Amino acid sequence: MSVSQHPVALRLERQVGSATKLLATVMMLPLIDGIFPALILAGALTYPFGILETGLLIFGGSATVAVVLAEMDGSPRERMRAIALLGAVLLPAAAVEAALAPTVQSLLDMAVFQRFAGLVILTVAAKTASARVGEYLPRPAVIIGLGLIASLQPAGAAVTFVADPGLVARGVAAAGVGVGFAMLVAALGPVLQESVDLDLFRFGSAVALGMLALSVLGLMPTEAPVALGVLCVTAVFSFDPDGSPLDDEADTDPDADVDAADDEADADSDAADAPTAPADDEGRSSPFPVEEESRAPWL
Repeated sequence: MSVSQHPVALRLERQVGSATKLLATVMMLPLIDGIFPALILAGALTYPFGILETGLLIFGGSATVAVVLAEMDGSPRERMRAIALLGAVLLPAAAVEAALAPTVQSLLDMAVFQRFAGLVILTVAAKTASARVGEYLPRPAVIIGLGLIASLQPAGAAVTFVADPGLVARGVAAAGVGVGFAMLVAALGPVLQESVDLDLFRFGSAVALGMLALSVLGLMPTEAPVALGVLCVTAVFSFDPDGSPLDDEADTDPDADVDAADDEADADSDAADAPTAPADDEGRSSPFPVEEESRAPWL
């Protein structure tokens, strides 16, 4: 990629090619791999902060930011139009999966499946942080499939469709947060491209995903927006509006080049004027100017 070497986006880029298809794949991946339904079943959307965390970290995320800023061409308006078309597909798909989640939940032992859901988020965080580590980890869909098998309760289970309009609304809201975040990044693209360290934002997002996984596993209070706080701190530290202009000024300053040339010339002249260190019997130079008569025979 032109700006950020995001492991997940790079892997998908080799498969799908164009920037628009790449963005669609990145944002639809939580629905395809089952990460989004797993979070719904684990209760990640129970609290309003959970909706924001899921939308920003799962649908938005550092991969979405990297694709929008580093890969997509055109004006901000054209980028926003492409993201809006993608949202027209993403939101109904999220609604369908949220509607089916209670039916699947009736067949599972949620205490077991919740552990696999947290493990999936930790896997995604590790893949986001390091491409080398991601090579040794299974795909999220594999972990979710194993979780479904391990937590399945077929005895006496009756498959009946359970409608929960509130859960569907929260699922659509989480996907809408991700789409809105992507559109905001596209609108501010000219500014963010010169001011945001995408790799630093990627590592911070991986840490935030780890905090979300701890919440899903029950190791941290679910109602506490720890992952959202980590993401906000990451956004602040990765934004440096004065970074690029200073770098450009240093690169184009003619006085700096002249001073560097003068320093190099002075160093060459000093090296030429420096006395040559005497060589030993085997032709190797000694670091100290020792007279020949005072040298010991073993030197």
